[in-house]
Amino acid sequence: MIKKPMFAAAAAVAALFALPAQAQVEIQWWHSMGGALGEWVNDLAKDFNAQQKDYKVVPVFKGSYDESMTAAIAAFRAGNAPHILQVFEVGTATMMASKGAVKPVATLMSEAGVKFDPTRYISAVAGYYTAPNGQMMSLPFNSSTTVFHYNKDAFKAAGLDPNKPPTTWPEVALAAAKLKASGHKCPFTTSWVSWTQLESFSAWHNVEYATKRNGFGGLDTRLAFTTPLHVRHIENLANMAKQGLFVYKGRGNAADATFVSGECAMMTGSSGLYGNVKRNAKFSGGIGALPYYPDVQGAPQNTVIGGASLWVMSGKKPAEYKGVAKFFEYLSDPKVQAASHQRTGYLPTTTAAYELTDKSGFYKENPGTDVAVTQMIRKVTDKSRGVRLGNFVQIRTIVDEEMEQVWAGKKSAKEALDAAKKRGDEQLERFEKANR
Repeated sequence: MIKKPMFAAAAAVAALFALPAQAQVEIQWWHSMGGALGEWVNDLAKDFNAQQKDYKVVPVFKGSYDESMTAAIAAFRAGNAPHILQVFEVGTATMMASKGAVKPVATLMSEAGVKFDPTRYISAVAGYYTAPNGQMMSLPFNSSTTVFHYNKDAFKAAGLDPNKPPTTWPEVALAAAKLKASGHKCPFTTSWVSWTQLESFSAWHNVEYATKRNGFGGLDTRLAFTTPLHVRHIENLANMAKQGLFVYKGRGNAADATFVSGECAMMTGSSGLYGNVKRNAKFSGGIGALPYYPDVQGAPQNTVIGGASLWVMSGKKPAEYKGVAKFFEYLSDPKVQAASHQRTGYLPTTTAAYELTDKSGFYKENPGTDVAVTQMIRKVTDKSRGVRLGNFVQIRTIVDEEMEQVWAGKKSAKEALDAAKKRGDEQLERFEKANR
């Protein structure tokens, strides 16, 4: 009879000394993914959070890439930056130059004791986010490249082969003429003009967009897109615009919606548009390789990376960094990578994820979904590794402004490209002086 109160007393003492349940470590992740892609980001966080109890990743939509980057810089100065920031590829040089503001991903993983092998990543992807000293600075996330999207139903209606997208720019013009004749008011459009028509265009034709290996070779790089080939291409697009074959739909990814709605029948844009087309388009969508000029020796070469990577902001606690490292380990898992690639159209950033997708039969069941990968895994040259410039966001805005003068018939292709080079070089000079 005496034993019960003794056990009760012992239990009470044990309760007094019991450790409180460890609170979850919260990881703030600022991103720029809206719509279907925003749902994808939220699902990744939910899945990671469900797999373990120590960390909770909280995704927060912060507007466009420009807006989220500006917000993060302001937050860093105020001492309340997020742990993870999604930054588009044009912000890479600026982030690399932000000494003290970021923690290199290679350092993060090493300090957290989480295995990290940069060689797992597709070289064209990993190389873009690697500093001159060989250290990987950010984690490749939603890596994309430029591809050719087309409406198979519109092709059929115009008497074009729905399984044969145009492969050259002269073929694009001919297809556009047939689409217009069949009643299409917007036969061809493009998103991200600078990225698709100058940056990727240059790499695809193995010519420089900028000197010094497109900025990889030093801060004293200058723009180089005023060659006869570049002028010819912009002239051709201007002529297509005059004939109603090419319709400019605005800056950034504004043209994406016009393709998904069926208004425009063909467009050059991000491979990451695939998920939106698959989910929301009322027509059968097709994907082809980026068009090229057949008379240019060495073309096609390879396209360059787009999309964004994940940067880790400095000034956080070791326990928080451990959580970030664990989340990055999760994101790099081949199964997670493969599922994301198949859902969105973004590139699988690891070779293992590509092989997993290939073995699953996904590419055979969804023709064209392998185009982005095959464009990127070709042999890369010094001229086609990518474009990494300081003040790149401002340079893209300048290109947009000058190209709009061309589409409106107010400037010739040469005048606009010369002006874009002059104004862009001023931005590069400013960046060089600020970061010497």
